[in-house]
Amino acid sequence: MQWLGWLKRTKTHDDGRLRTWRKDWTAAVEQPSRSGAQALRARLIELGIDSDDHEIEREMLEGLETLVELSEAVAGNEPPTIPTGHRAVGADRCYFSAPGSLPDDPAQPSGTLLLTSTRAIFVGGARAVTIPWHSVGACSRQDRDVLLVRVDRQDLHRVRCNSYGDALRAAFLAGHLSPRRRV
Repeated sequence: MQWLGWLKRTKTHDDGRLRTWRKDWTAAVEQPSRSGAQALRARLIELGIDSDDHEIEREMLEGLETLVELSEAVAGNEPPTIPTGHRAVGADRCYFSAPGSLPDDPAQPSGTLLLTSTRAIFVGGARAVTIPWHSVGACSRQDRDVLLVRVDRQDLHRVRCNSYGDALRAAFLAGHLSPRRRV
């Protein structure tokens, strides 16, 4: 009967501490630092990181740690380029490539999210979505989703990443590459 335990979950003493941890994680994402990530890791260990109940929080923490590395690498410089032979990138410098999907599309196609020096590209499904950086009015992140809003038509493009790390890095880079900063 233990396998049905997830159906019967009740609020425990740890729920309040976990909510606080998630709130602090959200604040740490806005100002990524090694010390902040280390403090969150120590608190997560106190909550019982070995438990399967904390799998999402471990993924969130790993995502924060990759964001810290990226923000340190970008500080005052251009983001590091990655090699790609994807023809959609063309002659652009590519800074990010990760699997993703379009959850708002009726077909919910899976594909690849690419961030280049001039545009964001989603390749997958029946058609590619290309958004030049100069037409991005706002970019943000919600959980594992990266949101890009176009200035010209006020369209919202939502790309769902497979991990918090991918979503955090993509949102950070989109905010860095877009002439208008993140919301």
